[in-house]
Amino acid sequence: MVKLQEIFTPLTDDTINSLICGQMVYITGEIYTARDLAHGRIMDMLKNGEQPPFDFNGNIVFYAGPSPTPTGFPIGSIGPTTAGRMDLYAPELISRGLKAMIGKGLRSTDVREAIKAHNGIYFAAIGGIAALMSKCVTHVETVAFDDLGTEAVRRLKIEKMPVIVAIDNQGKCIYDGKLED
Repeated sequence: MVKLQEIFTPLTDDTINSLICGQMVYITGEIYTARDLAHGRIMDMLKNGEQPPFDFNGNIVFYAGPSPTPTGFPIGSIGPTTAGRMDLYAPELISRGLKAMIGKGLRSTDVREAIKAHNGIYFAAIGGIAALMSKCVTHVETVAFDDLGTEAVRRLKIEKMPVIVAIDNQGKCIYDGKLED
């Protein structure tokens, strides 16, 4: 059995530099959820000179919205949504210090270039794994936009959430096909 590397948040440049496209890792620490509507509001805040609801530096945004929370659990099922819907916003957030994103699917050339320029990374979560991913969440706190329901920004404390390096800091992308050995 292959032992997966465990990485911790906030992410450092050394950690990001150690990751390669196609590598599977576990993430432990704090991450933030944000989807389409939350990204739009965050961009409005930045345009108005306001502070965003969390510090981007070294942090990870998980493109996800949880399902209702069952009694006795910190969160309901929580799986990745299509990352491409956030491509309009991601380059700006990356340029402001956001280090990583978790989602599913392809990213635009602009996002890929921002990842390379600012030493970022994009992790893919496996679609259909929402129930398993919820077991990695130990604590949840809504930090902004509660009126958005499942699209509110939440801080999650996670332990060993499994992801795949989909775009590394060199711009290599798992969706391009052949990976170098």
